[in-house]
Amino acid sequence: MELRGLMCWAIVVSVAVLVILNSAASVRASDIVHDDTSAPKKPGCENNFVLVKVQTWVDGVESTKFVGVGARFGTTIVSKQKYANISRLTLSDPRDCCKPLKKKLTGEVIIVDRGNCKFTRKANVAQAAGASAVLIINNQKELYKMVCEPDETDLDIHIPAVMLPQDAGSSLEKLLNERTKVSVQLYSPHRPVVDVAEVFLWLMAVGTIVCASYWSAWSANEASIEHDKLLKDACDEDSSIKTLGVSSVVEVNTLSAVLFIIIASCFLLIFYKLMSFWFIEILVVLFCIGGIEGLQTCLVAFLSRWFKKFAESFIKVPLLGAVSYLTLAVTPFCVIFAVVWAIYRDAPYAWIGQDILGIALIVTVLQIVHVPNLKVGAVLLCLAFLYDIFWVFVSKKLFHESVMIVVARGDRSGEDGIPMLLKIPRMFDQWGGYSIIGFGDILLPGLLITFSLRYDWLAKKSLRSGYFLWSMGAYGFGLLITYVALNLMDGHGQPALLYIVPFTLGTFVVLGKKRGDLNILWARGEPKRCCSHFHLQPTAD
Repeated sequence: MELRGLMCWAIVVSVAVLVILNSAASVRASDIVHDDTSAPKKPGCENNFVLVKVQTWVDGVESTKFVGVGARFGTTIVSKQKYANISRLTLSDPRDCCKPLKKKLTGEVIIVDRGNCKFTRKANVAQAAGASAVLIINNQKELYKMVCEPDETDLDIHIPAVMLPQDAGSSLEKLLNERTKVSVQLYSPHRPVVDVAEVFLWLMAVGTIVCASYWSAWSANEASIEHDKLLKDACDEDSSIKTLGVSSVVEVNTLSAVLFIIIASCFLLIFYKLMSFWFIEILVVLFCIGGIEGLQTCLVAFLSRWFKKFAESFIKVPLLGAVSYLTLAVTPFCVIFAVVWAIYRDAPYAWIGQDILGIALIVTVLQIVHVPNLKVGAVLLCLAFLYDIFWVFVSKKLFHESVMIVVARGDRSGEDGIPMLLKIPRMFDQWGGYSIIGFGDILLPGLLITFSLRYDWLAKKSLRSGYFLWSMGAYGFGLLITYVALNLMDGHGQPALLYIVPFTLGTFVVLGKKRGDLNILWARGEPKRCCSHFHLQPTAD
């Protein structure tokens, strides 16, 4: 098999594995797992849930910082660190703080184990003993929203109550057991409604699809011009010439679209069940393979304009066939780039390398993989729409947690998460973290959008009269709505396709129906060809 064909299928196979991890639009720091719809606000229990930073001090030296969540009850926590008091930390005795403490406190922050009585009971006991705040340690690694029971009346609580995850409690207890003087400082910085990172991520996703669309349309345009030359030469001899296929292009059909979603669901479930450190390492290797091939393809296409002689000169390589000198020169750089990223992927700036590899991979796939018509695109997007909703929301009912979000975060793996996403660190958010978007949220809508531009060029439509500008705008608006929903939902992971698919596909269908092109777009996918004359050039307003 020649190199181009081998690369084509290798990229498709790699992405088939990667795209199934079509992660939710964002998962912010410290996932809060409890919903409190059954415990509404009431006097004495009406605080908004906020994340709380618990800064520790060991023998007067600033140490580890933990993240908790404030309770619905108790006093609110200051937002600025300079106004927060530093108080000594102590263990509750008894540990569950359900009965009066054995000794009086003088303003200490007390650590309490969860269980055996209500949260409000623990806070009242700690307050009566003289504590300045109570840190309740969860019996799981997640955070939990502490609410009041519907019939509770003993809510005159004047100290803050904060829930900490299990691992944070273990760390604090270890420090205290070493008989070290430990102090803590509680404060809750305000989180910006919109971070600049989300703006850049939006531009990155939209820009990736625009670049991929024009590359795909230009390649199809060049192939069509070549096809028309052959068609014109043969037209007088045989009027029934069949359309020639475009080399190195993989066309998706309806059956493969259905199978893709079914296989994606199976793989996602396998990833969920087998998630571990080594499993994440396997995914990193797959990502590097796809990223190397994508980056190589993009660089060769870009550099061939300046190094045309090297791009058109080939050498025969065992197993790979004819390979251009330019490809041989670029490949080592791509391999080194991916390997260096894999080694240092936990470094603060590793997200840059991850985004470069990811964008190159997405652009290459959108240039290689085509949907032939609107019918196939609609089937693929509608199934992906249901896939996203099921594995983000419905799977909670079956597995007691969102399968998609668990896999996207890399829970139970000891890693920060899977690499199959684009991410940018939140720049003005004191809580840190990343704004992220999964590959599938760009690739799957991108297949339909790249099809729209190929159609516009083949039909000689201007930007205004075509479909690309409108479908691209609909995608951008759908992604914008995703981030609005993300902020309204307190940072809980949101399936981007839930918002993107209706806007993108709906705009395409409604516009096609209005213009009378829907039948051609749905079944044929390209304008009718004329045997006598057909010259293709893009036009603009």
